[in-house]
Amino acid sequence: PQGCGGRGFTTAFDFLSTKVAPSVDFDHSCSDSVEYLTLNFGPFETVHRWRRLPPCDEFVGARRSKHTVVAYRDAIYVFGGDNGKNMLNDLLRFDVKDCSWCRAFTTGTPPAPRYHHSAVVYGSSMFVFGGYTGDIYSNSNLKNKNDLFEYKFATGQWTEWKVEGSLPVARSAHGATVYSDKLWIFAGYDGNARLNDMWTISLQDREHACWEEIDQSGEIPPSCCNFPVAVCRDKMFVFSGQSGAKITNNLFQFEFQGHMWTRIPTEHLLRGSPPPPQRRYGHTMVAFDRHLYVFGGAADNTLPNELHCYDVDSQTWEVIQPSHDMPLHGSRTHLSGTRNHASPGRLFHAAAVILDAMYIFGGTVDNNVRSGEMYRFQFSCYPKCTLHEDYGKLWENRQFCDVEFILGESEERVLGHIAIVTARCQWLRKKILQARDRQRQDEGAAGGPKDMPAGNRPSGTQPLLEVSIREAEAQPFEVLMQFLYTDKIQYPRRGHVQDVLLIMDVYKLALSFKLSRLEQLCVQYIEASVDLQNVLSVCENANKLQLDQLKEHCLNFVVKESHFNQVIMTKEFEHLSTPLIVEIVRRKQQPPPRVYSDQPVDIGTSLVQDMKAYLEGSGFEFCDIILLLDGHPRPAHKAILAARSSYFEAMFRSFMPVDGQVNISIGEMVPSKQAFESMLRYIYYGDVNMPPEDSLYLFAAPYYYGFSNNRLQAYCKQNLEMNVTVENVLQILEAADKTQALDMKKHCLHIIVHQFIKVSKLPNLRSLSQLLLLDIIESLATHISDKQCAEMCSDI
Repeated sequence: PQGCGGRGFTTAFDFLSTKVAPSVDFDHSCSDSVEYLTLNFGPFETVHRWRRLPPCDEFVGARRSKHTVVAYRDAIYVFGGDNGKNMLNDLLRFDVKDCSWCRAFTTGTPPAPRYHHSAVVYGSSMFVFGGYTGDIYSNSNLKNKNDLFEYKFATGQWTEWKVEGSLPVARSAHGATVYSDKLWIFAGYDGNARLNDMWTISLQDREHACWEEIDQSGEIPPSCCNFPVAVCRDKMFVFSGQSGAKITNNLFQFEFQGHMWTRIPTEHLLRGSPPPPQRRYGHTMVAFDRHLYVFGGAADNTLPNELHCYDVDSQTWEVIQPSHDMPLHGSRTHLSGTRNHASPGRLFHAAAVILDAMYIFGGTVDNNVRSGEMYRFQFSCYPKCTLHEDYGKLWENRQFCDVEFILGESEERVLGHIAIVTARCQWLRKKILQARDRQRQDEGAAGGPKDMPAGNRPSGTQPLLEVSIREAEAQPFEVLMQFLYTDKIQYPRRGHVQDVLLIMDVYKLALSFKLSRLEQLCVQYIEASVDLQNVLSVCENANKLQLDQLKEHCLNFVVKESHFNQVIMTKEFEHLSTPLIVEIVRRKQQPPPRVYSDQPVDIGTSLVQDMKAYLEGSGFEFCDIILLLDGHPRPAHKAILAARSSYFEAMFRSFMPVDGQVNISIGEMVPSKQAFESMLRYIYYGDVNMPPEDSLYLFAAPYYYGFSNNRLQAYCKQNLEMNVTVENVLQILEAADKTQALDMKKHCLHIIVHQFIKVSKLPNLRSLSQLLLLDIIESLATHISDKQCAEMCSDI
């Protein structure tokens, strides 16, 4: 896809579906003579970019805020708002291909001038609902509306829908979206109070349409206004907004099928992780792929301009860092927009998505000034990192297990993988080493293969290693194992005391096993789950398990002014142990002084950090497979390779080499040692940073080795596009020649010719093969004129 002045990536075929190796091509559609590299392997834009587009001229339409924008085909439509003096009801059109503004053609009676209304697209029409109307200049006839208008893009016709029966209360600053052929309206302001009701109306049949109020359930957001809504993964999301004294930065999701609300927990975000955006109102939120993007708004008297991104799958937030363009050589001018010019902070702007870009228009900026600016943000469409999912599936499937833990008095058995467990937990690593030593002693006594390396044993001859752990029961141990594989634990269900008590048992294990990261997760989960119904049960269990930090949290919760009377009137309080009752009463009468600690909290190491250390050497003694690169051995771990690569999974399941050795190639090409190490880093811990020449070797690796998606390819693509420089062009030329990437080789020769004065001084030039030196000479002869040749000779 190609937006205003942007570079379009060729997408002649989808790499995975056609199973054809990707190729390299050039973009010749640039407005100047500089050639930029593009890679032909699928619809992935790999760089986040802001671009300022032409603003709306005053003679076309006024600067404004509190308006709406919608996207239809290749255009953005702006309706209504206010210019600081008057409400508006004009309709503007911005063509994203031509980057041009005009007034949209209209006929019929449009909605009255208004702001804080909503607008959505359904089929080939735009629907406008509600908003605030009247004369703000004279402060007369000001009122909220609950009317519904349709604008047909094909004919420009405005029509009001006259709906019989019950109607939503008139409102403004509400949320609206389309799902399953219906318009959904949520919350807003009715002139006297904020709302949190929900209404829906079918947009399929105008004659029989009627409004229906939705019976919502679950954790319904508080009454609010000036918030955005977005639909992603068949759910509607609401973030922050104005809700009086209760304003928060909570994110809520709504299930359309069951009409159920859920507050998205943030308790799983460890300290040091990117937090959610601060509370705000007048912001925008749009959905793209698996992400929600939050921009702007007023946040505690500031107008931030960070772009926050929420990953619906991993339930994590991050602040997007836009890419700084790094041209391969030369510079590039864009008549249709200024690159990498981020939008300043603003509120009451509006946003919409076309293809893989977000468009932001208008709003109120500093000093209450209305804006007529348009900004485009190019989304990065990287396939997601599947590292945690891949290891999670390995745990769920229990394939290639090589260790069996015997747990508790009942001796329940849980299977696992030595590689993952020893990478993540030092306590269990010692247990496994002790058990392995005992096993080898037993084998030696029986005349078995005492000193044979595991990687050299025939497949299937090594029995499961048995490790006894008396201090752990099966259920909490399985939760702990899930954490080792995925860095996550399942969030306790609200109101389910047994879930909370289970996590307390996991916390006890985390303390015993010295898993700081899991300790912090458990504490945050439990503290967030404590409520009036379960606080006494949790407190008693914490007392029994000697979990002092959690017990302290529960005691402080109980003696809170708003909680105390409710808690002591419960039946659970009557059955509480006497020492705990005494503690609660004394705590209420004489609260202990608060102790503040400035000691940093140890959040432990992550899955990525542990697997990185494991690859770099800490896992060497647990290697059980040998990878041969051009005859040179590289020890590795079967379980890790199988979890991340369907090629290795199939091999180890069905065609395991008898000698435990696997030759490494990518198709018929043997990668360089450096590129092979880059591939192992990706397999073990998802790292995608590598020298550009490695990207050429590994471009086809995701296809050949059957990785979960083409994330590695997307990074290879960006690496090659953005980082071919004079300094590394000779290394990339060599890699292109070896991998037969002819277009890339041609591109490198092009750079060498145009930058030959600098290239000629590089020491690597003298180590090139004779054939490559001849290729350079031939390219120089073809592309350089006699005059240039004379100038070059004099310079040299």
